Amino acid sequence: MIKKLNYLIVEDNKLDQLTLLAKADSFSQLNNIGICENANEALELIKEIQPEIVFLDVDMPGINGIELLRLIKDEIPIAIFVTSHMEYALESYELAAFDFILKPVTTERFKASIDRAFDYLEMKQKAIAYSIQFENETITIKEGYDLVKINLNDIYHIESLKDYTRIVTKENRYMTLMPLGNFIKQLPDKQFTRIHRSYAVNKRMVTRMQTHELFIGDTMLPIGKTYRTEIAQWKL
Repeated sequence: MIKKLNYLIVEDNKLDQLTLLAKADSFSQLNNIGICENANEALELIKEIQPEIVFLDVDMPGINGIELLRLIKDEIPIAIFVTSHMEYALESYELAAFDFILKPVTTERFKASIDRAFDYLEMKQKAIAYSIQFENETITIKEGYDLVKINLNDIYHIESLKDYTRIVTKENRYMTLMPLGNFIKQLPDKQFTRIHRSYAVNKRMVTRMQTHELFIGDTMLPIGKTYRTEIAQWKL
């Protein structure tokens, strides 16, 4: 279990500040250390307290959120954009933003982002060396002293958590220290494909599709705009 996490809100809109506070309050492990309405205030507080999570908008007076992240990206583990400006999504990920949430923020979307952040920080805290071996029909993961063999046909989907990749099967979830892009290159492309910057799926496991998301059983996964045309041609 991870410790209580300090978070900072960098947002100049009063209503959006209250929205983020209300949603974060539902997580007992989150502790608010303050709200900053501009980047200059945020820089001082980040250097002083070093929060684990920073929620930041893009459009702010003076230094905008993208420029702020350039200044702090090596000082905080998790930066999550909460903004109305979709056009900055690619640039934010290039700066290693952990997530990019569009306003208005839904409870489900906020929870998904925080759950992923908890998972990522817990893995870093454990400081376990992970290694992985790819074979024809299986992958073998080393977790500490244990070797876990996973059949490729049992994998539901694969998820990016910054430098880690999470492998999800019906029964378990596994972590390995390898970025999602490198991980996918080792898998058969006719069976596994990327559907989003943060997700790839086993196509055999997909049960239904919509324009913006697909389902593996009851689990909904988002389809990124870049991948929608290709995925629309799939035949289930």
